[in-house]
Amino acid sequence: MLTDRDSRRWLLYSGAALLMLFEFANVYFIMPLPGSQRTRSLELAYTLYSLRWAVRAVAGVLMLAGVTAALRVGGRQRILVGVTALVVSGVTYMFNFRMAADAMFLPPTVMRMEPAARNTVATDRLVVGFEHNGQARAYPLQFIGYHHQVRDTVGGQDVLVSYCTVCRTGRVFRPIVNGQVEQFRLVGMDHFNAMLEDVRTGSWWRQANGEAVAGPLTGTAMPELPSRQVSLRQWLQLYPHSLIMQADSTFTSEYAKDYAYERGTSRKALTGTDTASWREKSWVVGITLNGVSRAYDWNHLERVRVINDIVGDTPVVLALASDSVSFFAFARPTAATEFTLDGDSLVVMRAGPSTRYAFNGKGPAGALVPINASQEFWHSWRTFQPTTDQFPRVVAGVR
Repeated sequence: MLTDRDSRRWLLYSGAALLMLFEFANVYFIMPLPGSQRTRSLELAYTLYSLRWAVRAVAGVLMLAGVTAALRVGGRQRILVGVTALVVSGVTYMFNFRMAADAMFLPPTVMRMEPAARNTVATDRLVVGFEHNGQARAYPLQFIGYHHQVRDTVGGQDVLVSYCTVCRTGRVFRPIVNGQVEQFRLVGMDHFNAMLEDVRTGSWWRQANGEAVAGPLTGTAMPELPSRQVSLRQWLQLYPHSLIMQADSTFTSEYAKDYAYERGTSRKALTGTDTASWREKSWVVGITLNGVSRAYDWNHLERVRVINDIVGDTPVVLALASDSVSFFAFARPTAATEFTLDGDSLVVMRAGPSTRYAFNGKGPAGALVPINASQEFWHSWRTFQPTTDQFPRVVAGVR
């Protein structure tokens, strides 16, 4: 039969078990751990995170209530108390300071942008490019893939440049929430997509579409700005006066990656590429217009180089540059205006003299209107655009 002292000392171990289980769960449901990303766990993850201090307080009270009784027993109990304290401290440190997303992927300590003449980034590396009010910027994937998000001001406009290597999604957003410039931190991942938390309300925002999906601002979305994923060489051909993000020397080891991820030769479980079509880790280019989403098979685009299509009643053209990594999408002037490629120029297919457009959209008859198109893993695009169809059409359904 347990004495009153025995009952109280077990409060220590109950509190310790509660705290360790909670710290594990608080990380498990919002990080890419086995099984965590394939379930609908976002609501649970946000609830656990919101209650973190309350649960920690309850666990702390239980442990404090039991530690005195446990120490009074003496002998081996004192050793067990010490071991428990060490294990709880280790688990708490591991899940809060080692495995937490914002502890694993730090923001740059400095944003150094240089012109092409002083650039040190290899020109065959991929970048997310953005241009506004005559100012152009290039953000190499090798840097933003680690940081997940960087902040900048381009042409007088605040921008949030984001990248998720597990989804292969590059996005540029205007970080304005309720009329104010908002700050964000990386909080974790849901369905293999990076999740950001705003400073003011603690709401969680999905990187794939800039929408708040948990917390007070659920349903709010940041405006997405037009960006391009291209090689740095291609970007500088279009925008020779562009500035290029340079390496932050604090993160040299994190940047020290080969080209495997960017070129699709990696076979890692989370970030590797499947070279077949319409597999989980296959590449697609996704376009959404007027509520209609379409995924274009990357292998097919590599073969045909240019696709004339209509998405949501908007005639579009999707083209792949000669470097086979840079792609561009524009609205076609009319459904009857179809394009072919001549080198790295779009050429109108019609009788008489051809009309040529550069990949920045500029041509003799005005400028083509760029549209957002993103290269993603197929699992990512179909998860966040569940009504998407496929091009070329897949008769047998989703594979």
